[in-house]
Order: sequence, then structure tokens, then C-alpha cells
Amino acid sequence: MPLLSVHFHELALKGGNRPRFQRALRKNLERALAPCRVMSLAGRLLVEAEKDTAFERATRVCGVAHVMRVQRLPRDLDTVGQAIVDDLKTRDPETFRINTRRVDKTFPLLSMQVDREVGARVQQGTGLKVRLKGADEEVFLTVMHNEILVGYGKRRGPGGLPVGTGGRVAVLMSGGIDSPVAAWRMINRGCRADLIHFHSHPLVDRTTQEKARDLAEILTQWQYHTRLHLVPLAPVQTAVRLNCPESLRVILYRRFMIRIGQWIARRRRCRALVTGESLGQVASQTLSNLATVDAVATLPVLRPLIGMDKQEIIRAAERLLTYPISIQPDQDCCQLFVPAHPATKSTPAELEEAEEALDVDALTRDAVESTEAIDLG
Repeated sequence: MPLLSVHFHELALKGGNRPRFQRALRKNLERALAPCRVMSLAGRLLVEAEKDTAFERATRVCGVAHVMRVQRLPRDLDTVGQAIVDDLKTRDPETFRINTRRVDKTFPLLSMQVDREVGARVQQGTGLKVRLKGADEEVFLTVMHNEILVGYGKRRGPGGLPVGTGGRVAVLMSGGIDSPVAAWRMINRGCRADLIHFHSHPLVDRTTQEKARDLAEILTQWQYHTRLHLVPLAPVQTAVRLNCPESLRVILYRRFMIRIGQWIARRRRCRALVTGESLGQVASQTLSNLATVDAVATLPVLRPLIGMDKQEIIRAAERLLTYPISIQPDQDCCQLFVPAHPATKSTPAELEEAEEALDVDALTRDAVESTEAIDLG
């Protein structure tokens, strides 16, 4: 049965709250790698997993700093050396390095002495060269009180905090590149994310709804359960087009999204709204317009991408594997009735004046009541 050593970094800084965070990480590993057995050992978690995919899956669990395959061996350097020789022969590297850490400080050899002793045995058994920097294979030894852990193939995880330790947020998620990345960044900070997608059906086709579901499926791999809310925005957009100044349309849409989003968020006990906005990326995301949109918010509005440029966001989306879905053509709700010259320096006062021509409460309430909720995971 594969044995994995799962290490965490940020959790170790949590002081008296550390056990709670470790329990959450342990629970998430058990869910992500099921069936498996998770044990605590000397500042790490050991996982006995039945599936060959467990290693790869463990690197996609929030809160994990890095993962290694490990063997539990007796405190005998000949046995340890032979086990490493057998393992390295299956991969045929050209160089290797031994890296030892002693949990048991009473072990008669210092860490560097263990490196040399075991390294000599491995070199003799394989003929490989030792390279202290940039070795093809780095083998990690951890000297415990009654055994030695031998680790191979160290791989970085996403870091962050375990899902479920940071509360619940509601993410306003389009079918574009930015908002799925924003959702993931909040998930990686320990939050559970409800996803709220606004669409313009029946004025347009269902492409964006299908994309939203595909994006939600990817995010569910990180948080294990997702509720996707599909909100019809077409009645709001029609009313805005017929009754309000053209230049303010997109800002008016955004204010309704905040109103509708926070209504749904409160029903779901979310503590904040999250958007994928980046400062200055488009006309609706100037500082003035963001302030005008936030004027109707009664929950905190978090913008994890606010200081990122488009290329940074694209690279993050590629790593997250949402990018190929996000760039598929669709009929996004914000593209409907788009003004030729949108306002870039709006104020709350002029938006309030424009909204006097609308039954804001009725439009908001009807959108909430017409929302379709889908559970994934």
C-alpha cells in the first residue's frame, strides 16, 4: 500500500489553533484520497492510500506544503542504503543526494554523518554520482525514535489553509478567466465558496451556464462540494436598457449583482462576497466605479485579484486548468446591451438617480426567487 508523507507549513504557525487546522487537513485528505488511513507523526501526516493516484491527488489538497513517497525502515543504515539502491535502480538517475533530518537528537550520528554514511552505500550500490545542488534524485531521511523514514519524489502542494477553516464566501463567477481564479484563491485560504453565476437566458443561449458548471466542477475538486447558483439577469438588463442612461448600464448591472449576490449569500450564511475584478482592467473596474458598486453592499466585497495584471491571472488560470474552458466563446451577460462609451468615473449619487426609474427591490427579489441551485460533489 503506498505510503505518503504530507507536510504543512502555515498550519505550524497557528499556535493554540493548530490542532483544529490539522484536524481539518486530515479530514480533507481522507475525503480526497479515499479510501485511505491518515496518521499524525512528528509534525507531518502519514497517509496509507490504496489508489495509485493518491500522490497526485494529495498535491491538490489545500494546506499541503509538499508530499513525498516514504518507506518506514528500521534504524539500520545498511538496510536504509539498500532500500534506496533498490528504489533508484527503478528510475535510473545520473546523480543523487541524501538529505537527513534528526527528530531523535540522541541518534549517535549527526545529520551530515548520516548523509555521508548512507551516500557511500548508495554510491557503491549504484555507481551514481553525488551532487549536492541540482541532483536528479534527492532522498530525504528522517531519523525517528524507533525508525527511519525514507522519502522520495518530493512535490510541492498548493500551500494555504485547509478548506473549511476560513468560513463561507459567495463568489460572483462569470464564465471568464478571472473569477474562477479569484474563487480558487479564497478556497486556498480555507474558505468554502458558493458560486453565483448571472446569465441572460432566454435572450441568449445557455453556453455561459454550461461553462459555469464546467468551471464549478474543477473548483469542486479543491473544495469537494460546491453549490452553483444560476441567476437570470435578463429582466434586470431589459429594465435598465429601457429606463436608464446607456453609459451607466454596466455599473447598474454590477450593482444589481451585488444586491442579488448578498441576498443569496445571507441565505447561505456566507460572510463576504468575492469578485474577480482587477483594478483598471476594463471600464467598470476603475476605482470610481468599484466604489460606486460597493455603495450598495452590506457585506464585505473581497477582490483577491485586485492588484494582478492580466498575464498573471492567465498563468494562474492555466495552472488551475480553468483557462481552456474560460476562453471558449459564449454570450456573457455583461456583453448584452453594452454601451459604446461606458462611464469610467461614476458616482453613487448619479447611479441612485438612474435607479429611481426602476423598481430595484422587485427586480432584485424576482431574480433571487428565480435562481436555480445545483449541488456538485
